[in-house]
Amino acid sequence: MVNFDFRNPTRIIFGKGTIAKLGPLVKEYQGSAVLLHFGGGSIKANGVYDAVKKSLSEAGIEAVELGGVKPNPRLSLVRKGIKICREKKVDFILAVGGGSVIDSAKAIGIGVPYEGDVWDFYADKAFPKKSLPVAVVLTIPAAGSESSLSSVITNDDGALKRFLDVDVIYPVFSILDPETTYSLPPYQTGCGISDMLVHVIERYCTRELNVDLTDRLCEAVMRTIIYNAPKVLENPRDYAARAEIMWAGAVAHNNSLSTGRIGDWASHMIEHELSGFNDIAHGAGLAVLVPNWMKYVYKHDPQRFVQFAVRVFNVEQNFHDPEETILRGIGALRNFFSSAGMPASLKEIGIEEKDFKAIAEKVKRSDPVKGTVGNFLPLTTLDILEILKLAK
Repeated sequence: MVNFDFRNPTRIIFGKGTIAKLGPLVKEYQGSAVLLHFGGGSIKANGVYDAVKKSLSEAGIEAVELGGVKPNPRLSLVRKGIKICREKKVDFILAVGGGSVIDSAKAIGIGVPYEGDVWDFYADKAFPKKSLPVAVVLTIPAAGSESSLSSVITNDDGALKRFLDVDVIYPVFSILDPETTYSLPPYQTGCGISDMLVHVIERYCTRELNVDLTDRLCEAVMRTIIYNAPKVLENPRDYAARAEIMWAGAVAHNNSLSTGRIGDWASHMIEHELSGFNDIAHGAGLAVLVPNWMKYVYKHDPQRFVQFAVRVFNVEQNFHDPEETILRGIGALRNFFSSAGMPASLKEIGIEEKDFKAIAEKVKRSDPVKGTVGNFLPLTTLDILEILKLAK
């Protein structure tokens, strides 16, 4: 187990009817003029928008609206939000939606007090030291951005998708009401489930020894997701299952499962370029990549993948042939993604073999000196190409 310094400052307000607490909470954090940031019309159709506006209005809080966030949120809209906040003297940002909206809100938050271009932070040219306070009303459990230090933004110029991890962008509070997720379409629900499951897998696939506590915490979260996924897909209004999924998505990415261990993250970094390339849903791209990443790397620590198969998917262990156990575990993961409505190949999501080289070369390197990505097995551009070929 490696040394760690863990904190998570985001306050979570969880449960039915909690949007009504929004206005007083914003006042508690000294918000007076709020940028209400959201995506399309879904929050207006399902009543969330009205509930948010009502709570803010009753607390006497002015709301300036900026909708239009797309999946894989765009830098151009972030820049527009920064301009609005400066002109309207906004002092608080409220993200109402899922990970894309939250990531965009975080980018706006750090961009307002910064004199340069906010992309500097994502291009590793500058480091953000302060932010406007950002809060969340979560409607799509998936990215875990509601209680994480992460933000991912796509630069329209060149379709570059880049991430930022920094403490200053933790939301000050997040409201999680499982009833807001009842109206999610099955595909969007499945993408969210895939995304949160992979957040745990990325942490679980470590080369660090003596991390049994966090191994078992990871396994518990993964099994909870796997157990409740078919329930919410069969009955979208199953409150108990929706609540389990919503909380699992937050725990999957609030960094508590990272303590004492070094995760991999290669699949996420490769997928960023897939979704930057053709705008696919992040969870769908991960569902294609991760089983193939596993197939490519498992021989470098077979016991880790035997443990995954046995403890997470209840695969009966073949003590004479560990590889057989591993491959059945990978197959069980593929089947789970398929049952959630996810694609199984890059071809299904419109990415052809002729595009592989360009995608592989754009992947941001976690080790720029060695030119590699990932920690379980550091991958070169040639390795990434082989994984993409497995996934074709």
